[in-house]
Amino acid sequence: MLRAFSHTGNRCAFRPAGCRHHHKPVLAIRREDVSAWERRAPLAPKHVKELTQMGYKVLVQPSNRRAIHEKDYIKAGGIIQEDISEASLIVGVKRPPEGKLIPKKNYAFFSHTIKAQEANMPLLDEILKQEVRLFDYEKMVDHKGMRVVAFGKWAGVAGMINILHGLGLRFLALGHHTPFMHIGMAHNYRNSSQAVQAVRDAGYEISLGLMPKSVGPLTFVFTGTGNVSKGAQEMFNALPCEFVEPHELKEVSRSGDLRKVYGTVLSRHHHLVRKRDGLYDPADYDKHPELYTSRFNTDIAPYTTCLINGIYWEQHTPRLLSRQDAQKLLVPVKSAAGAPEGCPELPHNVEGSGILMCSIDNLPAQLPIEATEYFGDMLFPYIEEMLLSEGSEPLENQNYSSVVRDAVIASNGSLTAKYEYIQKLRESREYAQSLSMGNKKRVLVLGSGYVSGPVLEYLTRDSDVDITIASVMKEQLEQLTKKYSNVTSVHMDIIKDEEKLSSLVKKHDLFSGSPLDRFREQKACTVNVLTLSISATSSVEAAGITVISEMGLDPGLDHMLAMECIDKAKEVGATVVSYTSFCGGLPAPEHSDNPLRYKFSWSPQGVLLNTVQSATYLKNGEVINIPAGGALLDSVTAMDFYPGLNLEGFPNRDSTKYAEPYGIQTAHTLLRGTLRYKGYSKTMGGFVKLGLINADPSPLLNSTTPLLTWKELMCKLVEIQSPAEYSVLKEAVFNKLDRDKSQLEAVEWLGLLGDEPVPAADSIVGALAKHMETKLPFGTGERDMIVMRNEIGLRHPSGHLEDKFIDLVVYGDNNGYSAMAKTVGYPTAIAAKMVLDGEINTKGMVIPLTKKIYGPILERVKAEGITYSTHNVIRQ
Repeated sequence: MLRAFSHTGNRCAFRPAGCRHHHKPVLAIRREDVSAWERRAPLAPKHVKELTQMGYKVLVQPSNRRAIHEKDYIKAGGIIQEDISEASLIVGVKRPPEGKLIPKKNYAFFSHTIKAQEANMPLLDEILKQEVRLFDYEKMVDHKGMRVVAFGKWAGVAGMINILHGLGLRFLALGHHTPFMHIGMAHNYRNSSQAVQAVRDAGYEISLGLMPKSVGPLTFVFTGTGNVSKGAQEMFNALPCEFVEPHELKEVSRSGDLRKVYGTVLSRHHHLVRKRDGLYDPADYDKHPELYTSRFNTDIAPYTTCLINGIYWEQHTPRLLSRQDAQKLLVPVKSAAGAPEGCPELPHNVEGSGILMCSIDNLPAQLPIEATEYFGDMLFPYIEEMLLSEGSEPLENQNYSSVVRDAVIASNGSLTAKYEYIQKLRESREYAQSLSMGNKKRVLVLGSGYVSGPVLEYLTRDSDVDITIASVMKEQLEQLTKKYSNVTSVHMDIIKDEEKLSSLVKKHDLFSGSPLDRFREQKACTVNVLTLSISATSSVEAAGITVISEMGLDPGLDHMLAMECIDKAKEVGATVVSYTSFCGGLPAPEHSDNPLRYKFSWSPQGVLLNTVQSATYLKNGEVINIPAGGALLDSVTAMDFYPGLNLEGFPNRDSTKYAEPYGIQTAHTLLRGTLRYKGYSKTMGGFVKLGLINADPSPLLNSTTPLLTWKELMCKLVEIQSPAEYSVLKEAVFNKLDRDKSQLEAVEWLGLLGDEPVPAADSIVGALAKHMETKLPFGTGERDMIVMRNEIGLRHPSGHLEDKFIDLVVYGDNNGYSAMAKTVGYPTAIAAKMVLDGEINTKGMVIPLTKKIYGPILERVKAEGITYSTHNVIRQ
């Protein structure tokens, strides 16, 4: 018999007749009031009954949302009561709302704070402020690290029901009626038995051969071997199914029996391999998951109809699939783990064409009664030891088992030692956010030349970025500041006015330019830097700044395309046996009508000096050294990959130094080179013979000497008396050129035998560069072109050889940005934005050799019209 003994608001509180006053600690089951869909409870009436029979008082907050009716808790001895402040332990499923915590109490619930989840950090702050002791179910694990309290099975059961329902809808949208159409969402069933019957009915129709032949045999892949996966498999077993090994998926997906469905359970060893050697070591993986990659996208996904993802995922663990993989390879995906942004890497909204995705963060709440009983059975053995302590007492005085003690996230106003890392995670995230939010970010761009246009255009898309551009070119500065509202200019000589530049740098969050060496000496650079190249690194690391280098075209995009291919090759266990990369900035073919077959959209002097640099490369295991001074032009090779372009190439500096950074020490050939149209090298060879490619200070161009004409300078270079007759000079030059007519024609075409004044410069090559800049510019409406070809030879574990070809061809825009400006400027700008937004926060020297950097940049440059293609050839 029950007797009413008090009133709380409009509700009566009940207790069993004859129940005596309680002296033992009090337990409270709080109301789930954060999620509108949460109908579970941490303990079922049968658990309450056991506790009350043990003499404990159990309070139950009233809730109209809870699936188990209050009368069942009352019958078990519970007291329905709003005020639960009497309790020493308050249990729930999910977190309470902020402001509802009672100080110095023991609380147990899923807090979702152990990864420093941003949404729950205010709750954690309140827990610390109120000196609450928090037991987190997620961290209740046994000596093997396995969770002992979880809803996992019911996440799997409900998730499997939902994805079968979704599969029916998706197939219908694609034009196929299937037996799955009669399976509803999990919450439509009163209990799992009803759902099982619906699945069995669908399975019966499948066994009768009623699946459309057009959809082919269906394959279901279950990842993980935990409770989630087991729960999903339990429901899957209600279908006429056959489990196969992962390596058998390919065969059954093509020729399997339509009267059944096929399943496979995927464990780590089926798809995870170490990047460097293609092997799997479970102990090593547990310590260093970042060293591994998944072959799921190549070995499993192509033969998968439905992926049931039940594995735990963290940021540093390999993804099963990228977004692109998922859209290409799968029909539906169910994330029973409730982490759609984790593994695989999928967008949160999948609509229209593409894949069907089901991911619900409270799947067990769809079968709330059974889930509550299941969870309570696991939690109950630990309730009493949590209940027998006061939250106000020091944690070290408590006699907890290891399962309970290790689940204490916070106590007595502090994070426990095991979870102090949460604060570090928060600080790291907050630092990244401080770069991307709040005050405007300030960027200093040095120079207003070819590349600055795309850099400014990209960065000014964000109104929270303020840009200062410093240059000696006043007219260009005025044009740029008129074009962009968030750009201001400083007219200065960035080479000579070092003090002013140093002051400017200190006022900005990041600067983009190249004169970092001077700051390195003065230790004046204290902001992040983005530069095309840099030599030393020691002071950069000491300054604690991020310096992004080699972030243009070559070096830059060539690194990224190479590493993308190399990393993918290593993921499948392949070894790189050769690597060659050629790149060139050229005029479009229709604008190459001059003796040099070249025009300038980049530094003329740098282009000229590249032809007399030394070079080192590896060919068939032999190191080839080419001395400086022009011998490079004797090592020219015809390029046949674009026959219509008539290209030639020559080695570029030291290629061998990239073996280690690229991780391709196994390569017998390693060559990076420059592309030009055929005839360029021969013409440049003539300039070398004449002594025009000379960077040494020249007494002939000294400011104290009279101004020379090109004719007079050439007389001195070929050592004849000046002034000389044109015919005499021409003959002397012809002889100096070993009587090569094409080289002589180039000299004449450029006016180097005429009376035009030699531009003021420190060196002969400097003067020639200025002269060529006026003779070989891109005219109005003319465009340039970038051509890059990477060829990577691979040896697969099977022994067969494969050649990978990566092609990048970009044209400049008529009266717009040049191809060179785009391919240098946009990667530079994207990297700058990544630093500002905290996507890149590594301190010290950084070059784009890691997927974290090259992946986003290669994806984002596509939106700027910089696209590349790949193809392969199997050799044996």
